[in-house]
Amino acid sequence: MMDKSRNIVVLLVFILATLSCEQPYSPKPKGYFRIDLPEKAYVDYDSTFPYQFQYPVYASVTNDPHSPNEKYWVNIEFKQFNATLHLSYKEVEGNLIEYLEDAHMLVTKHIPKADAIDDSLIENRDRQVFGLTYKIEGSNAASPYQFFVTDSASHFVRGALYFNSRPNNDSLQPVINFLVDDIEHLINTLHWNTK
Repeated sequence: MMDKSRNIVVLLVFILATLSCEQPYSPKPKGYFRIDLPEKAYVDYDSTFPYQFQYPVYASVTNDPHSPNEKYWVNIEFKQFNATLHLSYKEVEGNLIEYLEDAHMLVTKHIPKADAIDDSLIENRDRQVFGLTYKIEGSNAASPYQFFVTDSASHFVRGALYFNSRPNNDSLQPVINFLVDDIEHLINTLHWNTK
């Protein structure tokens, strides 16, 4: 009888030892929703504006509701991504330096939250489009991408991409990259309308 109870105790110890060898519970890291990106396709923004460009078919162009007196200011809304590209236009009348300083100041406001700001030169002599793009890196930067373009004589356009949500650019990075491609397409197709 003693051998039988000892065998049962040994068997129970073996079962308990085997069951306790599983990996301890550890919570899974926080994940993000999968983002489905649409196919790239563009349409012309052909208007009576002093400038024209192509924008994505999955976006809509609206007048800027915050600047009703600025008739050439528009927003390109990417509703699927809860993002807006704000475009502002100014006529250059000997005040180009002021516009350049304003554009630079609006980018440098992001320095406290940015890890890096990478600028890139825009130069297209055929279309007379010159300017800079700014990629603003950092998980809490409010605007991940801004730019300005000008012909240096008559026209100045500034653009800034904003998401209508709390900044978390680490999780938004695939969407940011996707929209930056669209903005660069806009810049590469932008041309000035002559009066």
